[in-house]
Amino acid sequence: MSSDQVVFFDTTLRDGEQSPGCSMTTQEKLTMAHALEDLGVDIIEAGFAMASEGDFAAIATITQAIRKPRIASLARAKAEDIEMAARALQFAERSRIHIFLASSDLHLQYKLKIGRQEALDLTGESIRLARTHVDDIEFSPEDATRSDRDFLVEMVRIAVEAGATTINMPDTVGYSTPDEYGAMFAEVRRRVPAVDEKGIILSSHCHDDLGLAVANSLAAIQNGARQVECTINGIGERAGNAALEEIAAALYVRGDRYNVSSGIKLENLYPTSQVLGQIITFRPSPNKAIVGDNAFAHESGIHQHGMLANPLCYEIMTPALVGVAKTHLVLGKHSGRAALRHRLEQLGFTLTREELQQTYYRFVALADRKKNIYDYDLVSLVPSHIREQRKEPVSELD
Repeated sequence: MSSDQVVFFDTTLRDGEQSPGCSMTTQEKLTMAHALEDLGVDIIEAGFAMASEGDFAAIATITQAIRKPRIASLARAKAEDIEMAARALQFAERSRIHIFLASSDLHLQYKLKIGRQEALDLTGESIRLARTHVDDIEFSPEDATRSDRDFLVEMVRIAVEAGATTINMPDTVGYSTPDEYGAMFAEVRRRVPAVDEKGIILSSHCHDDLGLAVANSLAAIQNGARQVECTINGIGERAGNAALEEIAAALYVRGDRYNVSSGIKLENLYPTSQVLGQIITFRPSPNKAIVGDNAFAHESGIHQHGMLANPLCYEIMTPALVGVAKTHLVLGKHSGRAALRHRLEQLGFTLTREELQQTYYRFVALADRKKNIYDYDLVSLVPSHIREQRKEPVSELD
């Protein structure tokens, strides 16, 4: 892998599915996996083989149908988990076992009830066992951002020595800030020279509890991470995971700042988001970046006037870049004359300046009373003698 290429590890089918309302059948997971393959993701985490028969079946099914991305199964640092993951992945063209083990004292004491030394021993043992099944091993010290830094560094060192090929340092509970998270990657690279010497890929995995998942992921990339773990539409535990579409778009639009490449096909971002929305019980919020209904919609008169003059005034990317059909100028009480004239011309009505002014007054009065303005509302506002000149029926524009 080139040092300037970022690998996209999609965990929509594993971490994403764990959130309420996002469970999927095997067939739905397969549909989503095909969409992710078309999108260009590098690794699909298809599930947690030990979690249930359904997860095992989904992983096994996906391995037989998907060939381009690498397929991963999650596993705890336990022999039975690793063996189960290996069986689920046996038909994969390219496979990965993703082992996780808590590294924070909080998790070790209260969740696992083990000490630091036992955790270190389990790290090495589990990775060595996994290496007897596959060559590609990812290791995640869970709750890395709340772990003692010296202990985290030691755990990473042992994981690398045992044969891990990717080290993922997750912000499991969305606690970190971009400067802290980026600094953690820089410190691990500095204190574990084997990471760079052996070409180990460092990975980020961020949750959005403070709304910083994407920002933290980008900070990790700036500090040497070359894999990002994310989900479509940002679905995931609690407030969700880092949104794949936001990271991919940011790396492209701000290529001047990040100077990295990826295999993501940006024009498939919106279609992939739509596929997921049809499978799970909810769609993205309208104001969701990149794929929300309002991401390329404008109602403010000032914004609409600027958009009509030059879309760059208020859009930093074209809708087509991410697979959205077009910009929408939404007519409402904040709209101006320019947008009203533009829509009326699309409907086949050309008004003089005075006629437009009178129509605009009626439009504003209506918009103050009605939340949604439709094309037939606009037609009713046009002076009658102009409407009569237009014989064709008016249908709603897309």
